[in-house]
Formats: sequence, C-alpha cells, structure tokens
Amino acid sequence: MWLEYPIRLLAAVIMLTAWAPMSASEPAHRMDTDRYVTSIAVTGPIGPATAKYVRDALLATNPQTVEAIILRIDTPGGLETSMREIIADVLASRVPVIGFVAPAGAHAASAGTYILYATHVAAMAPGTNLGAATPVQIGGPPTFPSTEPSKDRDGADRAGVGTKDAMAAKMTNDAVALIRSLAELRHRNADWAEAAVREAASLSSQAALEKGVIDLVAQTPEELLTRVNGREVEVLGERRRLATAGLPIRPEEPSWLIGLLATITDPNVAFILMIVGVYGLIFEFSNPGTAVPGVIGAICLVLGLYALNMLPVDYTGLALVLLGLAFLIVEAFNPTVVLGLGGLVAFLLGAMMLIDTDVPEFQLSWTVIGGALVASVGLLALTFGYVWRIRHQPVRTGAPAMVGQPAEVLDWSGNAGHVLAFGERWQARASQPLTPGEHVQIAGIEGLMLEVRRAPGVAMGSEGRP
Repeated sequence: MWLEYPIRLLAAVIMLTAWAPMSASEPAHRMDTDRYVTSIAVTGPIGPATAKYVRDALLATNPQTVEAIILRIDTPGGLETSMREIIADVLASRVPVIGFVAPAGAHAASAGTYILYATHVAAMAPGTNLGAATPVQIGGPPTFPSTEPSKDRDGADRAGVGTKDAMAAKMTNDAVALIRSLAELRHRNADWAEAAVREAASLSSQAALEKGVIDLVAQTPEELLTRVNGREVEVLGERRRLATAGLPIRPEEPSWLIGLLATITDPNVAFILMIVGVYGLIFEFSNPGTAVPGVIGAICLVLGLYALNMLPVDYTGLALVLLGLAFLIVEAFNPTVVLGLGGLVAFLLGAMMLIDTDVPEFQLSWTVIGGALVASVGLLALTFGYVWRIRHQPVRTGAPAMVGQPAEVLDWSGNAGHVLAFGERWQARASQPLTPGEHVQIAGIEGLMLEVRRAPGVAMGSEGRP
C-alpha cells in the first residue's frame, strides 16, 4: 500500500514530461476531435449586410476550436465601404482566413478581388476568374489615368499626373495603394494587382496561379483543406502552421437579422419603405386616432431611414424627394398646378440622385421610381378629386345652410316678429307684413336676425322642419 502514492507520482511525472515538448512546440494545433473549419459564403453584391455577416462570423469564431475559416467568394463586386470593412475584419481575424473562389463558374470581380488578396491563403476552383477591380467613377462612365501629360491652354505641360478627371485619378490611385499593400502583405503579385485596378485586367484560375496572384487551385473545399495542410501563415504577426487535413467543415449561416438587413438595404426596398412611411404619417396626421396608418408609417419610415443611412446616399437627392412629396401634399389640399408640377420634378430628380454609386446592384430601379411616382400622382388625383367634390357640394352646416330653408311665422308686428325654424324660435324681419302660421322661406341671416319672405306651398312639419 505504501508504494501506491510513489507509483502514482512517478506516473504523473512521466506523463507531464512526455506532454511538455508537444505542448511547447504547438500548443494551439493539437489534432483533437473537437477542432473544425468554419465556412462563410460571400455571394452576390457586397453591401452592409454582407459586411455585418462576415464580421459577426469572425468575431464569434473561437481559436481554440476553429482551425481556419473558408471564405467562399462569388461576387460581382459591391460598395467600397462594405469591402473595406470586410478587409479590415479579415486582417484582424484571430483565425486564418482561406479565400476560395468557388464553385466552378464563380468570380471574384471588383471588390471580390480586394477581399481575396486580403485573405491569408488565396485559392480558386477551376473554371473561375477574378479581376476587373477598377473603381467606378461616380456620376459617369469609368475613366482611367492618362499616360500623356495634360496641356494648358498655351500648350505647356501641366505639373502633376495628367488625368482627364481629378476625381477618377484620386479614386484609382487610392484603390491601387490599397490592393498593392494587400499584395505586399500576403507576398502576392502586386504588379498584376495594380493592372487589375488601372486596366480592369482579369485572370482565370490557372493563369492566376501561374502569375502568383493566388496560392493554389482546388476542386472542392475538402481538397482545399488537404492542400493547405502544413502551410505556414502569419496571423496577427504570429507564424502559424495549418493543420486542416480531415477536419470537418461547418457552414456559418447568416442570422435572421442579417437576412432582414440584406432585405431593407436593397435601395429599392429602402425607397419604398420611406415612401410608405411618409404617406402613413400624413394619413395619420390628417385623420388623428386611426392609429394603424401611423404605426405602420412610423415603423416603415424608421426602417427606410436606417437602411438609407447604411447606403451611400446623396442627401441632396433625399432632400429633393422629401421636398417633392411635400409639394404634392400641399397641391392636393390647395391646388395651384405649379406646386404639383414642381413636386413631380423634384421627386423625379431626387430619386435619380438618391443613391450615390454606380454599382448596378445598389442603384434604384426605374420601375420602382416610376411606380412611386405613379402612386404619388394617383394619390394626388384622388385627393384633388375628393376636395373638388366637397367644395361643390351644398353647404350642410352653419348659417349659409339655413338660406332657402322653410320656416313658420309664430307672431308678427309690422315688418318684424318671430318664426320657428329648425325647431328653434328666431327673430325675423321681412319687407312685407306676415301673419302667424304663415309659411315663409329664409332669405338670409344677419347675426341672430333672419331675413324671410313668403314661400307659398312649402309644407311644415310638427317641429317647423320641411
């Protein structure tokens, strides 16, 4: 019995001695059964919802259990702000990010090229392509820096880089600096990266591998993990060896909140929400107490403004849209024609200017603009017709409504007396003498005095009503 504790102690020392070298050499890369690889899909236009999806997935990743993240890319491009957010999150990731353009037929165009360059390992599937990373000039077709110097009016060369458009030059040079810095960070072909920006160059997967733009070509994610196994990458300044062979792949699905954000940040949906919100509040203010239009309008307006706040909005365009709606509303209640036409013009110009980007996926559809315009004009026509009918209907209340109505003489002396009208006793006067019980007609009213005249044939009810 006395040997039991020494034997246990000796066994513990032997186990610690055997485990210590292994833990000191690769403490974070033991091949236990709990480790896996996360997969994130960046598909379709890159916008605020995509950026939030990637950020949330990266932040939720636990380096103790996740060996790497596969960022599957298939995108035509998107918003620059969202692209830069994704790049910043990838560079700050605690887990190696493997960019993978897949499946066959996919592409990493425009913003997708920048994101692929930012990943720790860049891979493509056969039959895919990347490139065409030229920033699109806002408000016109894309222009590229000219290789010829600009000339002044006197023909002298102008100092500085010659460009046809200073704004296009600034955007292009900024994009070149970004993608070259990413290429240098990941030790990839920086010259071709610059050509992708300046000349909109594109490459197939095999050509990209030959030029050193990507690290490898793989058919499937499983093959990709096998190929990158043992590769060293730098994560937050620390060299790390990937141990991905045979690990399971667990996709990270976007949450319902990401789905809602993706829906409302569609410029067309955001525009419709804003229009519905404005008209809902207008209906509520014009008919206090209805509640439902006000609640729906407030929710839609808040969602629409939140979505527009996340999109590249031209606030001049937004102001014109709201001004146009205000003019149309005023025109409905006070027809002047001028306000109506001005409202339509302001609304149309504002809708055209509202989204400040030339990315096709984030532009307002002419169908949506036309539909909103037709709906506004239709509402204007209905309101105008209603007001027109109301103004041409007979007056039913107040003093003007009493003119022409019958009355009965109660007592009379000379040219004045009292009459029964609408069940009430009124002072009255007439241009000729009347007799009690005689039926008369109200010709006018002055203060509390009725002007009456004879109206033969008008029958009176028991209360003096016709």
